[in-house]
Amino acid sequence: MPWLAGYPREKVGWFPKVDLEKCVKCGMCMNCGRNVYDWTRDGPVVARPNNCVVGCNSCANLCAGRAITFPDIETIRKIYKREGIWAKVKQQLEQEGKLKTNK
Repeated sequence: MPWLAGYPREKVGWFPKVDLEKCVKCGMCMNCGRNVYDWTRDGPVVARPNNCVVGCNSCANLCAGRAITFPDIETIRKIYKREGIWAKVKQQLEQEGKLKTNK
């Protein structure tokens, strides 16, 4: 998916942080489809932060202990604006035929 349209993922600081003191070990975070977490005796650990989809925060929304947090989305929106990522994503989606208008 063209979420970043060529912009380096590692330059985007979007990934979860876990406060293990709040963690109730519900395991919801382990449902992550991008395999961001590893499970340890103490609870989840963010093992592959750059696997996280930029803008996704489903794990935090579903965390029973409210132990997962993300950066403020406005910091990401500033990167998208500064780097012209929105226009690049739109162009890529048009090329892939995903923004085709049905008449």
